[in-house]
Amino acid sequence: MSDTHYAILGVGNILEKDDGMAVYATAFLEQNYMFEPAIDIINGGVEGINLLNHFMEYENILILDIIEIDDRPGSIYHIPSAKLTGYGLNSGGAHEIGVLQCLDILEMMDKPLPISNVLGIIPEEVTLHIGLSDTLIQKFNTYIETIITILEKEGFSIHVKKETSSLQEIIKNIVSPQRG
Repeated sequence: MSDTHYAILGVGNILEKDDGMAVYATAFLEQNYMFEPAIDIINGGVEGINLLNHFMEYENILILDIIEIDDRPGSIYHIPSAKLTGYGLNSGGAHEIGVLQCLDILEMMDKPLPISNVLGIIPEEVTLHIGLSDTLIQKFNTYIETIITILEKEGFSIHVKKETSSLQEIIKNIVSPQRG
């Protein structure tokens, strides 16, 4: 594991309620945890195709996102990227299309694909609103715990920082960053 360059990439739009889940999750991980060996945590927002450089830079990427599957809101799926097209990721916002296009472009360029997986959570509501639905707020800790479990299975040591931030603080700081 020591030679592997690993990243967590959160994609989503905080202006569309539950679509911001992965953005909040990446900020939460960055604020509250330390990883050994180090992991790069990237807020990919709605960058879509502009994320291509990240897919070329890292050997392993865990992509955090919402996922449109016919199941209960808050259900969590861990899916290898090679199977993305079968799970409805291409029917959502521009960032999902961009992630798939990044992988397709790498293949067309005959570049190595990173080992990548999506940790998707089914949204309750994607609408013009800042924050998360009650369902995703209730499932947030489970989503974070699932990420931690995946990383531990990959051989990472995870430590909680001395000073931590709550989900509510994370959302507030992303929406209205403190200026120093």
